[in-house]
Amino acid sequence: MDSSTAVRRWVETWARAWRAADVDAVAALYAPDAVFQAHPFRERQRPEEYVRWAFEDQAIAECRFGQPLVDGDRAAVDWWGAITARDGSIQTVAGTSLLRFGEDGLVVEQRDAWAERSGRHELPDWAT
Repeated sequence: MDSSTAVRRWVETWARAWRAADVDAVAALYAPDAVFQAHPFRERQRPEEYVRWAFEDQAIAECRFGQPLVDGDRAAVDWWGAITARDGSIQTVAGTSLLRFGEDGLVVEQRDAWAERSGRHELPDWAT
């Protein structure tokens, strides 16, 4: 599978799965031995461990993804999300995922850099 197709599948799946808190859908995007680092200062973890933690307290999620930039087997995608927790509090996150795909279209490496802020904050020029 070419990287342009793989990253489109990644974006579409993440967009659906984030809103639905669907750990299995996200996990299916990654090779079994994928390198996954959700933030520069966090330890690497398995993708399904990260999304299980990330979706754990989520009651509602809104998200959007920018147009991917693709070069060879690599892609970069900006994203934005507003997450309402079970207690009603809202957190906004925005970041960029750097991805590398295997020949089968599965992610073999993902490194993210992102920021968060309490409350809902629109970033009209981010992930558009």
